[in-house]
Amino acid sequence: MAASEKRYRTLFEESRDMIFTTTKEGKFSDINPAGVALLGYASLEEALKIDIRTEFCYSGKDQDAIYKEVKAKGYLKNFEIDVRRKDGEKITVMITAVPVPGDDMTGDFPAIRGTIHDITEKKKLQQQLENAQKMEAIGTLAGGIAHDFNNILAVIIGYIELGLDEIPGDTPLRRNIERVHIAAERARELVSQILTFSRRGPQERKPIKIANIIIEALKLLRSSLPTTIEIRQDITAASGVALANATQVQQVIMNLCTNAAHAMREKGGLLEVELHEVFLDETSAAAYNGIGPGPYLKLSVSDTGHGIEPAIMKRIFEPYFTTKKHGEGTGMGLAVTHGIVKSHGGDVAVYSEPGKGTTFNVLFPVVEVTVEAGAREMEKPPMGNGQHILFVDDEKSLVDVAEKLLKKLNYRVTAGDSSLEALELFRAEPAGFDLVITDLTMPHMTGVQLTRELKRIKPGIPIILCTGFSDAISEDQIQALGIRKLLSKPVNILSLAKAIQEVLAN
Repeated sequence: MAASEKRYRTLFEESRDMIFTTTKEGKFSDINPAGVALLGYASLEEALKIDIRTEFCYSGKDQDAIYKEVKAKGYLKNFEIDVRRKDGEKITVMITAVPVPGDDMTGDFPAIRGTIHDITEKKKLQQQLENAQKMEAIGTLAGGIAHDFNNILAVIIGYIELGLDEIPGDTPLRRNIERVHIAAERARELVSQILTFSRRGPQERKPIKIANIIIEALKLLRSSLPTTIEIRQDITAASGVALANATQVQQVIMNLCTNAAHAMREKGGLLEVELHEVFLDETSAAAYNGIGPGPYLKLSVSDTGHGIEPAIMKRIFEPYFTTKKHGEGTGMGLAVTHGIVKSHGGDVAVYSEPGKGTTFNVLFPVVEVTVEAGAREMEKPPMGNGQHILFVDDEKSLVDVAEKLLKKLNYRVTAGDSSLEALELFRAEPAGFDLVITDLTMPHMTGVQLTRELKRIKPGIPIILCTGFSDAISEDQIQALGIRKLLSKPVNILSLAKAIQEVLAN
């Protein structure tokens, strides 16, 4: 008996899992050292004072579930619940337990003894896997719809550009069509952003005016926020340029403003968004983490919500840490925001007082580059010299508009919506064509298959491949096939003209 008791005490003291015994009054009567540490208490005596129903179980429903399970089955096995540490942190555990001998199950809580295994990290990893699978599904869905949607946009943009050349300058009709053109280009950028967001790997960065992105994001937010939340903005349009990814910057502003709105959802309040260019000296730069003196764009997002408690301030950028209720958020918003900003060479600082609101200050380094708005629209597309182009796409309306655009650029065009027919036309007279422009995704014969066949007939024929989803073909495949240029749909007349000129020149 003594040897058995010694083995139990050794197991009790050395186990990495929590071993415990409770009373039917809802108290712990014994906890091993691992359990005391897991719950965050300084001593066993302190841990034995807690009330299981109010200070241990994160929800009253969990307490009731434990009682019902033990009463119905006579045991608990791998019973998953959320429990509360001393500091208020919620952790997820797995309980295995049996009733204490002699417990008549007449109290408010069963007297049980057993083990508790912390599965918080395991649950986080499961959540990360699920999120990765969701992102993969989004990418697959985006790729599926992008081809058709980009074809539609290509037709719209193509006919707009054809129409603009037929309308006299500075007339109400031309101004209206130009507005439609701007809207169509914004739609094109939106599809590009959706595709970029769904991809893995590094995101393309270029010099951008962050002010423009913030203004657009706030327009979108206004329609989604309740009228009890007032939005004020103080954005210096003349602020500098940052080397950044537009989609990720938009994600930062959306995450910060959505969090601010959530903090004011019950009583309403004021959401203030400011953007100014600032210069940090060594002293002011020291208030941030990992950045040096120099010029920065400072984005400030402030709310008048409930604020952030000092106890959790240090954890707000942790992945999956959230104070929101189940279903209200994943805890990824601020973690993603912090990661994006740091990857851009900036930093995020937070100032908050409980009951008085929160301010997030985000810094992006300024780069010495000018961005000329509207330069692309003013540029004239380079013209051809009557070269013969074979154009093929399975979308008939896109074939029609492309044929008109290419003729307008002074090229001879043979166009069709069948890759098989295009191959036969080329086979009949390969010397008669100077360039082939083909879609990637087509029935019967894809653009890749068509390229292989064309290259067998005339190895030197230059080919431009168009696609609505550029991830569908790799750079290695493009080079191996001898494709001269890959264009992402929808393609405007300037981009098309430049690509043709570049390919023919080489």
